[in-house]
Amino acid sequence: MKLEGEYRPDRHIEIDTDDEENRAERFSKEEEEGGDDDDDEPDLAAAPPLVNSSSSSVGSHSSGWPQSYRENVSVNAPAALPVASGSRLSIEELPTPKQCSYVQTILNAINALCGIGILSTPYAVKEGGWLSLILLLIFGVITCYTGILLKRCLESSPELETYPDIGQAAFGMIGRICIAIVLYLELYSSCVEYLIMMSDNMASMFPHAHLDFAGIHMDSYQLCAIVSTLVILPTVWLRNLSSLSYISVGGVIMLVVVVICLLWVGVINEVGFHPGGRVFDLAKLPLTIGLYSFCYGSHSVFPDIYSSMKEPSQFPSILVISFSTAFFLYTGVAICGFSMFGDAVKPQFTLNLPTTFTASGVAALVVVLTPVSKYALTLIPVAFGLEDLLPSSRLRSYGVSMLIRTMLVGSTLAIALTVPYFGSVMALIGSLLVMLVSLILPCACYIRISGGKLTNLQIAVCTVIMVVGLLCSIVGTYSAITNLQS
Repeated sequence: MKLEGEYRPDRHIEIDTDDEENRAERFSKEEEEGGDDDDDEPDLAAAPPLVNSSSSSVGSHSSGWPQSYRENVSVNAPAALPVASGSRLSIEELPTPKQCSYVQTILNAINALCGIGILSTPYAVKEGGWLSLILLLIFGVITCYTGILLKRCLESSPELETYPDIGQAAFGMIGRICIAIVLYLELYSSCVEYLIMMSDNMASMFPHAHLDFAGIHMDSYQLCAIVSTLVILPTVWLRNLSSLSYISVGGVIMLVVVVICLLWVGVINEVGFHPGGRVFDLAKLPLTIGLYSFCYGSHSVFPDIYSSMKEPSQFPSILVISFSTAFFLYTGVAICGFSMFGDAVKPQFTLNLPTTFTASGVAALVVVLTPVSKYALTLIPVAFGLEDLLPSSRLRSYGVSMLIRTMLVGSTLAIALTVPYFGSVMALIGSLLVMLVSLILPCACYIRISGGKLTNLQIAVCTVIMVVGLLCSIVGTYSAITNLQS
């Protein structure tokens, strides 16, 4: 858990609104201050013990990995207005936690929940049928409940501030490391999705682009993927990411613009709505499960949002409001998008918008620009985690840091070129990672930390959720991998 001494003093992060802003701010502080505050590191010996016997190791593992983690995960993220995610605000002296008002916290939570997953909801309806929207509601209810469970875990000890802290309190250092790895994988996979999304939409704007060089032929998507990477790469090298963090805070605004463009094309440009399609398709339901679960993958950010509140006791009502808003937004776009394009709808509905309309161009441009502002902010925490593994502080130079980041960017390009399937990759992330972070782990940690304080009913509910999450994860992951292979 994040005792002051466990994290480097030069890697403090502020939370108030955006997960990604936190990452940017932290990086800026590192470059400017370089760790001059080492003398202020508190004595870990005075740190009070954690809730659980298994967590007693927290205080004794001041060098535990990841040292720099302070909830810089936004998965799925969906865009986070502060907030992620997978963390979003200013850094070093967190706005002395407890500074976010009720309304600000709601905006942060909505911003965390409503992200690029919305682009695939019409496609999810196509795959699973109209009745699959019931699953979207069920997942919303369950993940809202598990968000409340995370809040209860945080309340068990004032020392718990992040998701890895909860994991360590429940299962010791192994729990901390495992959860951190899962969250880093979620961030990394989000970068792959950003690159695929950007490349797909650029290719739709320049469908005839191609390049033949030294006997190598690159089609429109491949060429746009390489161009996108070259555009994004300099942002990963920036010493000061604050300018990008300010842009990324507009994630919700960008999302609203895309939704308005969809409605504009349907109503004003008279593409129209043509209800049809299957009522239910059991064979393709596993893919739909992964896509819907991805939409609610923001639990890695919830501990930061909770810690930033003036009145933490209001957190459950904030979750209910934000999840309800996200559900109605996702459902509305799913119904409108599928009604407009039917079985022809693509994994990103923006690819279906007729290119002759101005609104379509605006939507495509917004979707292309979003990854430029978010990619670096999402990848930096992963780079920090890898830097923490370096055996010597002398290896943590700016040059080595840039090399690590360049290699990470190159690896995401390789994956995006190998599996350029936005919908299937999103379903894989949703089934494999989000199910873990949003359903299984919150219940497991809650049962472990609360111990004998729970009633039989509470234990039964948590057990059922874990079993459902595990089954959905296995079935959804298998389906997504099968789709990728085919």
